This record gives sequence, C-alpha cells and structure tokens, in this order.
Amino acid sequence: MVTQRVWSVALSGIDGFPVEVEAAVGGGLPRVQLVGLPDAQLSEAKARVRAAVLATGLTWPPGLVTINLSPASQPKAGTHYDVAVAVAALIAQREMEVVTSTPTVLIGELSLDGRLRKVRGVLPAMLAAARAGFERAIVPAGQQDEAALVPGISAWGAGRLAEVVDLLTGKPVVNPTEAAEASSPPFEGPEGFEPDLRDVVGHSEGKFALEVAASGRHHLFLHGAPGVGKTMLASRLPSILPDLAESEAVEVSAIHSLAGKQLTGLIERPPYADPHHTVTPVALVGGGTGELRPGAISLAHRGVLFLDECPDFGSKLDALRTPLENGTITVNRARHSATFPARFQLVLAANPCPCGRFGLAGMECRCDPVKVRRYQERLSGPILDRIDIRHQITGVNRVLMDVDADPGESSAQVLARVVEARARQARRLAGTPWATNGEVAGSYLRRELPLPGDLGVLNTALQRGTLSARGVDKVLRVAWTLADLAGKDRVSDTEVRAALLLRQGDLRGAA
Repeated sequence: MVTQRVWSVALSGIDGFPVEVEAAVGGGLPRVQLVGLPDAQLSEAKARVRAAVLATGLTWPPGLVTINLSPASQPKAGTHYDVAVAVAALIAQREMEVVTSTPTVLIGELSLDGRLRKVRGVLPAMLAAARAGFERAIVPAGQQDEAALVPGISAWGAGRLAEVVDLLTGKPVVNPTEAAEASSPPFEGPEGFEPDLRDVVGHSEGKFALEVAASGRHHLFLHGAPGVGKTMLASRLPSILPDLAESEAVEVSAIHSLAGKQLTGLIERPPYADPHHTVTPVALVGGGTGELRPGAISLAHRGVLFLDECPDFGSKLDALRTPLENGTITVNRARHSATFPARFQLVLAANPCPCGRFGLAGMECRCDPVKVRRYQERLSGPILDRIDIRHQITGVNRVLMDVDADPGESSAQVLARVVEARARQARRLAGTPWATNGEVAGSYLRRELPLPGDLGVLNTALQRGTLSARGVDKVLRVAWTLADLAGKDRVSDTEVRAALLLRQGDLRGAA
C-alpha cells in the first residue's frame, strides 16, 4: 500500500487550522473512500476529483483509494479540498513527484473537465496557513492577489489541474488559465460610494447625534414620522467614520472573503449593512445547513448595521443582545459550531406607530391605542436599553429651501473632528483592550477613569426607574465622548447632563 499526503485548510468562522490530506492506494475493489468527518459537499468530491484527473489525461488509481482528512475528529466542510485530494491520489499513484521540500497548501474546487473553480474564504484560509507556519500556497488563478494579502505567503495561481501538477513538479506556469467562477454566486457587497452629510438640509440636531455616535462608536436610535430623513441620516454615518486600522481591515476582509466576495485588496472603509425586515434569522446572525456563513451582523463588523422599520423585525432583534455586549456571535449546529466577529455600530429607525403620525403635532393618528401599543412593544426593552443615543427627528417646515442657503458641513469636515476625538480616546485607553468609549467595560469606566464630582442627576434617574444600571454606564460613555469632542481631559457635570439628554432623546440641551 502506497501512502502520500498534502495539505489544505479547514475553516471554522474566520479561524482555521491545517488539514493533512492523506491518500492510500491498494487493498480492495476499485472505489474511493473518504474519511475524516466530511460533509455532503466534501463527500461528493470523490466523483468530481476522479473525473477531473481522467479529463486531464492522468491515471486514476485502479484499486481502492482511501482519502483521510486529519485531524479526523474535526468536521470538514466545503469544496475547496478538491485539489488537495486529487494531488494526494496522484502522488500515491506515482503519477507525479513533488520536487519542492516546502510544504504547500492547496485550495480549490475542481470541475469535471479538470478546471479549477474559485472558492470562498481564501483570505482567512491563508491567514490560518500563515499562523501554522506555511509559506507557500496554490489557489485558483484570479485569487492569488487575495492570498498574497497575507504577509509571508507566496501564492501561485492555477486554472487547471495540469497547471497545479506542473507547479508542484517544478515546471514553470507563466500564464495560468483563468479559473472558473465559483459554483455559488459571489457575494455582492455595497459599493464604495458614500453619500455626503452636506446633502442633508437642516437636521442640525440629527447631525450632532451622528457625530457623537461616530466619535465614540455608540449605538443610535432614530424615530419620527415617515419621510422626515431617518434613512437619509443613517446612510451617511459611514462617511464620517475613520478608515479601518490594518488589523481591522484584515479582519473585515476575511469575513467578506468567507461570504464569497472576490477581493483584490483589503477593505479599508467601515462596511455598511442594511438588511430588509423580511430577512431570515440565519441571514441576520449567520449559519446555514452546510458550511456556516457569516450573517448581516458579521458583515457589518467594524462598521454600521442599519435596521430600518425596526419594529417589523420583531423577535429577530433579540438575537442582537449577545453581539451588542460581546462583539461576537456563535452559531451552533449539531456537529460543529463557529464564532464570527460582530462588533458593529447599531442604528435603529422606527415610526411612532403603524401610520407614523402618533404624537406628532398637527397630525391625526389613524391607529387605535391597542395597535399603537402593540407596534411599540415589538421593540423590546432589553434592546432599547442597549442603545446609547436616541433622537426624534422632526420634518423641515418649508417645502422649498433657499438655493443660496448654507448646505452645512461636509462629511470630511465632521470626519476631521471625529478622528481627533478618536485619537484622544486611543491615548486614554492605551494598554486596554478597547479603542473607543462605546466599547469600554463599565467596571473600568467607574474605577479607572475619573468621574465628575456630582452624579446626583444619574442617581435621581436611577431611583426613579428612568435609567437602568446599564444605562448609567451608557451615559458615562457618551459623556466621555462629548468631552473628547470638546477637547477636555475630564468629564464635567455639563457632559453628564448632556449625555443624559442624548440618552433620553432630547438633544435641545445637548447640541
């Protein structure tokens, strides 16, 4: 019996580990046996790989071929093992001899005619390979730029199985054939266009709320009548967020690669996700029946998750509780689980009632009181308690605005203040796990940072039940952000009172 091995990578969320693909030939009737906890997609590789090898003009082992994926105790999912399985079988059949002594990670799906297909998750797979000490990889042609984003990895592209064989046997492949598109449709994320804050006419208080939220990475709730500008403001929040740090860009890019986005470079701008209220729980939090994929909350990691008409999401909003606190979401299935990063900035928008006119001056609500109460109760108290800033948006009072009127500050002008405030936070929080006020743990906030001399307004709100213990921490975090925007090194009573007004939804005394 002849045994040979090559390497691939298994993914669990955006983390991964090397998989040793072993092939043994001989000892039974002609068939292929795949062991090592493969899923249904991987089990079907037996037929794909054999057909691809024969279409390439190479010989498939005539007897029993046993393929083992080690560690055998860990579940394996996906089609990206195809190339590694084929190469292991060819080496065991003595159809090829690898000339390089450097271990090479093989990633790629095979078509029946021997072509390679692009696969999801090349970037996180290469990150896992680099952590394990690998320095060389072969990926589908067209994805080598994505693989090369990982320092220390030399990536070669191949479009056909014959080109993989040439690369491993020392033959140069100057112009590899372009690999076929992935068998699953590619993930189409939002384009890089960001609307400018200058486009928003009026709404000075709403813009101030956006600036505070961006500066401290605070969660925001916008409510008001239909058409007053809630979506317009929320969509402009990413334009006043700073570029991602390099480590953040790698993490965000890995998530989007796992979702199927074809990368040519790192994602450097904060992402923006705005799923419709009809989204399924799996599409929101992540999961799936086979490979576990990131959901909308993970695709918004280090960016903005905007939920418009949030009461219509119903009980699905409760799934946000854990990621809002921990910054991660764990998806559990019977055989395996995966943890995805989900440290997003949540922006909620809602109408006051189904018709949108309840409690608004000069408007008559057509909803009965029971319907209004049921509509408002769809947004649970635990979710609202995790929101730092609340703002009620009122409409403009003129049909046509003056053409020569000052359009207000641009996103670039506001971004400059946000960057300065973030820099103050980074200096103050140096040596801690946090970079912004919105992430700071409550214990550190109360014990390690100086508190204002008078906390009577918070104690009164706490005793009256208008503020929870979590709400006290939220107010203090926003107060520190207000101090950072004002260029102060300490929080005073003024910032605490303004932060409490922001928490309660009254910005007239805070802006």
